[in-house]
Amino acid sequence: MSTKRDFYEILGVPKTATPEEIKAAYRKQALKYHPDRNPGNKEAEDKFKEAAEAYEVLSTAEKRKQYDQFGHSGPQMGGFGDHGMDMNDIYSNFEHIFKDFFGGQDQKQRKQKRSGPTPKKGHDLSKELQITLEESYLGATKEITLYHYVPCTTCNGKGSTASSSITECTECHGNGQVGYRHGIFMYTQPCPVCHGEGYINPNPCPTCKGQSRVQQYDKFNVTIPKGIYQGAELRIGGKGDAGVFGGPSGDLYIRISVIANKKFTRVEDDLECMITLTYPQLVLGCQVELENIDGTKETIKVSKGTKVSERIVIPGKGFARIRGKGQGNLVVITQCDIPKKLSAEAEKTLIQYSELVGTHTDGHEGSIKSFFKKFLG
Repeated sequence: MSTKRDFYEILGVPKTATPEEIKAAYRKQALKYHPDRNPGNKEAEDKFKEAAEAYEVLSTAEKRKQYDQFGHSGPQMGGFGDHGMDMNDIYSNFEHIFKDFFGGQDQKQRKQKRSGPTPKKGHDLSKELQITLEESYLGATKEITLYHYVPCTTCNGKGSTASSSITECTECHGNGQVGYRHGIFMYTQPCPVCHGEGYINPNPCPTCKGQSRVQQYDKFNVTIPKGIYQGAELRIGGKGDAGVFGGPSGDLYIRISVIANKKFTRVEDDLECMITLTYPQLVLGCQVELENIDGTKETIKVSKGTKVSERIVIPGKGFARIRGKGQGNLVVITQCDIPKKLSAEAEKTLIQYSELVGTHTDGHEGSIKSFFKKFLG
């Protein structure tokens, strides 16, 4: 009759335990009874081996099936003790477990093996571009200068003068990392031979030093569309940094900054400006000519009795709509020119006018009534 303890009992799990629960239970036992944590403790070492044997059986579907049916007498139930396996055998058999438990990388998490350089996309870049309000209205072509990575022309982006000589690193076998164990802890570090690359390049290009690309100034033209607005971004495909070892280039994002104009302002897609008129022009009405921001002439009709700050709208003469069809409007806001100095004759005439129209004004709703007292000399 077998004197061995039940494997489920050893790991402290029920017979219905899932593979994940069995693995977690073994981890707990391995941490508790590991010899590095119990130096010189023979009982702990035996329990550690016992837990390893239980996990070796219960973590394998076929062996677990036979154990559930036949117990320790099953045809595949030969344990560590039966085969004289020591600690090194346990570490070897469950290397992937200990790496997972104690800080190493699981097989699924290891770097992909590389026998040569891996193509990678270049970085996206950004740049600010200042334009005038006139250029945002009309559109423009601007020259861009940029310091960025471009493919090396000496090696055609291969990084080597003889790309066929690039081979897998024999030290890390293409993983780019090597591992070692200190007690129960597993460590990895970049391979000292290939410096974490996973491959050896014995003939690096002398121009790019094996990097497949170099930095240099580039100059090219960019079309600024009509109606572009403050803070807008233009994406220029492929004008970022060149990719590594044949990877695609990144993109260049140009952020637009519009310089303020002394005469015109932008409000959404409308173009606004002020026009200064004399008092008689506002009272009697008039027709004036205005030069738009693009240099074209616009005829503005001012109706009789136009107030100060009146908004006269000229449809379709504003900014082109970037997100939609058509254009905004040109909005002309009236102002009144108030002279600070008058000739004696003009002053006399103005007083006569005041006497003719009266000096009493009826306040409109929301305003205060005013009454004339006297002119200031």
